[in-house]
Amino acid sequence: MGSSPDNQPPNFKQFPAESLNLLQLTDSHLYADPSRSLLGINTLETFDQVLAQALQETGNPDFILATGDLVHDASDTGYKRLLGRLQLTEIPTYCLPGNHDIPGKMKQILNQDNVHCIPSVQTKGWSLIFLDSTIAKSDGGRIDESQLELLRVLLRAHPDKHTMICMHHHPVPVGSRWMDTMVLENPDAFFKLIDANPQVQAVLCGHIHQAFDTEYRGVRLMGSPSTCVQFIPRVDDFAIDAIPPGYRWLSLQPDGTIRTGLNSLPKIPSGLDLASMGY
Repeated sequence: MGSSPDNQPPNFKQFPAESLNLLQLTDSHLYADPSRSLLGINTLETFDQVLAQALQETGNPDFILATGDLVHDASDTGYKRLLGRLQLTEIPTYCLPGNHDIPGKMKQILNQDNVHCIPSVQTKGWSLIFLDSTIAKSDGGRIDESQLELLRVLLRAHPDKHTMICMHHHPVPVGSRWMDTMVLENPDAFFKLIDANPQVQAVLCGHIHQAFDTEYRGVRLMGSPSTCVQFIPRVDDFAIDAIPPGYRWLSLQPDGTIRTGLNSLPKIPSGLDLASMGY
């Protein structure tokens, strides 16, 4: 099932050539206006810094995973700016929506060239499944009937491939009362499908703006820092963590195990509003 995050340097050259190497960038919260800030941080600047550092540190990943809340104001301009950044990498990138995104608009703008908004991809013995966990006009998450059926079909189609399911919302509580009001509404239906398909090794989410790595019903669950602002783990009320923006790297091994770790910018960007009570 894999171990806790690795502390070793995350350069992908250390892993076998058969490994599927990934970068997760999540919760970028970009805006139409490139000068806009979230909780005191310019989100475009930190996204650019995290992306550049991640590529420098890891080398050349097979894929980038962008796991939701990509554009805070869901603006055309914000999505086009993000598309331009991702196109420049020339790395296949798979995007899924978060509660601040508009899924239809996101797909229309981002789904081109090396940037994809599609349900799944299979390579190197792995199947990656990308679900839409959003509920219109709500911060909470749900895998609705259409997405459950999509998941059922994709799991049935690739029973011989190790599988990682990616979505924006966290499927189980993370121990923060305010954040867990936005946990997946129907985890039983979701995990019932996973229980019936032992090829599922992991679920990867965004949304929580913090490190999270645990095992639940035999499946590894992982959440990750944002490319902008972090939330303090395991607190009842909204609180900003005084740690820098970051990313997760993952190396999916041919035997189904997962090597993964986190890395962050060397310092907190100036302007972070630690006293904020929400956004």
